[in-house]
Amino acid sequence: MPESEFAGGPVVDRVVALVLPILRDLAIDLYDCEFTGGIVRVTVSKPGGLDLDAIALVTRLLGRELEHDDPIPGRYTLEVSSPGLERQLRRPDHFTGAIGSTVAVRLHAPVDGARRYQGTLVASDADGIVVRLDDAALTEQRLAYDQIDRARTVFVWGPTPKPGKPVPAKGAKAAKPTTPGRSSKRPAASAASSESDTSTQEAGAS
Repeated sequence: MPESEFAGGPVVDRVVALVLPILRDLAIDLYDCEFTGGIVRVTVSKPGGLDLDAIALVTRLLGRELEHDDPIPGRYTLEVSSPGLERQLRRPDHFTGAIGSTVAVRLHAPVDGARRYQGTLVASDADGIVVRLDDAALTEQRLAYDQIDRARTVFVWGPTPKPGKPVPAKGAKAAKPTTPGRSSKRPAASAASSESDTSTQEAGAS
């Protein structure tokens, strides 16, 4: 971790190939794409943010293309969302875009006696990242990408703490996407608004 391209096998490759032209026409960026547990998760972003109408439009257009090309065997759920207040960081460009943000990083194995780090992301390059910790010395910890298991930005309520002061309680987690209900082969998209706007649609073989 992380991958330079969207990782996830042939299904993700096909979905990315279908969604990129749609997003290009709408001047929207593809932040991430995953296929796991029968759910196709497409995360999109745009400078200034996206409203629920834009998320629903991408869901309808991509759902139509998926029905036409049928790249996914069996039933699946298409979930389109914006990254939200707390976004997963999985690729070098994700980390580069998050420089200056508070991040939480979990490692595969301890480094310098710790497996979890939280602080300000101050640098990112082709090999790894540098996190400035919230300790009195403002220690800068270098972490290689292959050491990272999971990473995400952290939304911290209130003013930024002074250097050397403990970080307030962990940032509020973004609301979870709505769980889609069962539906027919050609359902209408359903949507719900949260910090991470999400639109879902079920499709696939009966």
